[in-house]
Amino acid sequence: MTTATEINQLFPRPLWQWFEQICAIPHPSKHEAALSQFIQSWARQRGLAVVVDTVGNLILRKPATAGMEDRKTVVIQAHLDMVPQKNADKQHDFATDPIQPWIDGAWVKASGTTLGADNGIGMASALAILGSDEIKHGPLEVLLTVDEEAGMSGAFGLQPGMLEAEILINTDSEQEGEIYMGCAGGVDAAFTLPLQWQTADGAQPAYTLAISGLKGGHSGVNIHLGRGNANKLLARFLAGHAAELGLALSQIEGGSLRNAIPREAQCSFSLPAQMVALLQQRVAQYQGILQAELATAEPAIKLSLNATAAPANTMQPATQKQLINLLNSCPNGVIRMSDEIAGVTESSLNVGVVSTADESVTILCLLRSLIDSGRENMESTLQSLADLAAAKIEFSGCYPGWKPDTGSAVMAIVKDTYESIYHKEPVIMVIHAGLECGLFKKHYPKLDMVSIGPTIRYPHGPDEMVDITTVGQYWTLLLAVLERIPAK
Repeated sequence: MTTATEINQLFPRPLWQWFEQICAIPHPSKHEAALSQFIQSWARQRGLAVVVDTVGNLILRKPATAGMEDRKTVVIQAHLDMVPQKNADKQHDFATDPIQPWIDGAWVKASGTTLGADNGIGMASALAILGSDEIKHGPLEVLLTVDEEAGMSGAFGLQPGMLEAEILINTDSEQEGEIYMGCAGGVDAAFTLPLQWQTADGAQPAYTLAISGLKGGHSGVNIHLGRGNANKLLARFLAGHAAELGLALSQIEGGSLRNAIPREAQCSFSLPAQMVALLQQRVAQYQGILQAELATAEPAIKLSLNATAAPANTMQPATQKQLINLLNSCPNGVIRMSDEIAGVTESSLNVGVVSTADESVTILCLLRSLIDSGRENMESTLQSLADLAAAKIEFSGCYPGWKPDTGSAVMAIVKDTYESIYHKEPVIMVIHAGLECGLFKKHYPKLDMVSIGPTIRYPHGPDEMVDITTVGQYWTLLLAVLERIPAK
């Protein structure tokens, strides 16, 4: 495995040195304090201005380099947190254990966990610029927000008057050669279905059926790739065979984050002994069906059936039927592609987490759309499903999209700079993900914004990786843009 020293030798070295340090300090969503404290201490030692707002966002300020004092103030923005996802066989506590980055050819990956290149590379670039005495720039701010991946509470909580900048460069994009000028908005949806229980038949055999081996990934930027959603695939099996086999569910669990496509799901149940052979046959048949359907998107999909101890209680038949029908009928994946921007998803829905408690089953979904009416349409559909299933649904954390500004001056600067460096036109895009830019516009309506970044594959999953060459390209572009910022 690659050593940290080898990571430090990559170009640009100051960025990769910071990224190694970021990986060494645990910083999943809601647990960014240690990393924030480290950065604050470092910044104060360098004589930088440090501000921590009421929700924990970190703002660092650096004066302009000599001869650049008249330029417009720029804020480079990233988020402090990362998505905590790991493979089932990986022993890792994201709250205490460091990320272990390593080089695999052209890519940097992590060992069985998310890498945190989303948004650690962007954060590292901002801090590397703050730490340099050689990079030319005007008055500079760095805004590092908290909790972006788990609800954007940092962006929601950013108050007016905290930023002095006229231009914002967001570093949370994930494709080199693309410049983002807009993003989807979103809302969380939580179904709660009350459960009624009955005493289990202790004489019946009990099993756990698990689906695993899926790729998962970001529920926005990867949603159009046709990957399997473990929760939906499990629901499909139950809808087709629970009644036929006489299954009595005792538990269903799947996914861990509402903004990650679920890679694993499982359910536990008992059934009449005479149905065990048919159960085994149906599971084998279903695995064959999925392997055929998802041969390209999910080549490693696996179904596992294992005997377990008999449960004390199982769901009453009516409750079980409501649950299966609700989960099976819930929309998932791409709802509509954009008519205005070719190849871009307009609206999508991710059935992210299913969990069983004593009194209810909870289903967490994330709805994304480039337009408010698209989001509202999905909300209406889920409300109807909840009513039909006698379930409760709550919508929360609604955040706006970032409406494209075709007249953006900083967009023109980034585009022209990219063309002058790489002698080709960048692609101007709108991303189907929740960048924080839309929320910043609420209190800073005149802020001119753009988003750039290196190529990151499979964010929000353990296969996350960042293209080494594109990190250098992103860095070169960012520094050139800072040098070209106009006078006030």
